Amino acid sequence: MTYRVGQGIDVHRFHAGRPLRLCGVEISEGPGLEGHSDADVALHALTDAVLGAVGAGDLGEHFPVGDPLWRDAESGRLLAHALKLASDRGFAPVNCDLTIVGERPRLARHRQAMRRSVAELIGLALEEVSVKATTSEGMGWIGRGEGLAALAVVLMKRRKSG
Repeated sequence: MTYRVGQGIDVHRFHAGRPLRLCGVEISEGPGLEGHSDADVALHALTDAVLGAVGAGDLGEHFPVGDPLWRDAESGRLLAHALKLASDRGFAPVNCDLTIVGERPRLARHRQAMRRSVAELIGLALEEVSVKATTSEGMGWIGRGEGLAALAVVLMKRRKSG
């Protein structure tokens, strides 16, 4: 059996006047994020990890900023596209681990909803999905509360043929 690991990272600055979506869940605390799609930084990192694991490029290649098809798109659509590419290459996800980095909002009370959302979007059991949050201890642009970053790791396996 062939396994592949992909990792992804994404960053977005805060943008008042838009809802904040993380892992496909709307978070009522705090401003949204700036971006061409819905700017779900966690799903963007996960999408990049899936693409990377199967050697299928990156977010910018598949979802260019100027493409009206992806304007304000829910990031779950981007992830579904990446999972379809992976499936077409014979790969399926085994597990994933996401970390969201930011000073605000506090995400502990949303963690289970975010895990359930990712599990549903990627087609995994809840115990195969991890979502964590941390701060940057007040350092840098994240520490100044200017935006969020997310990191993702995904393990993919090649499906048995025949």
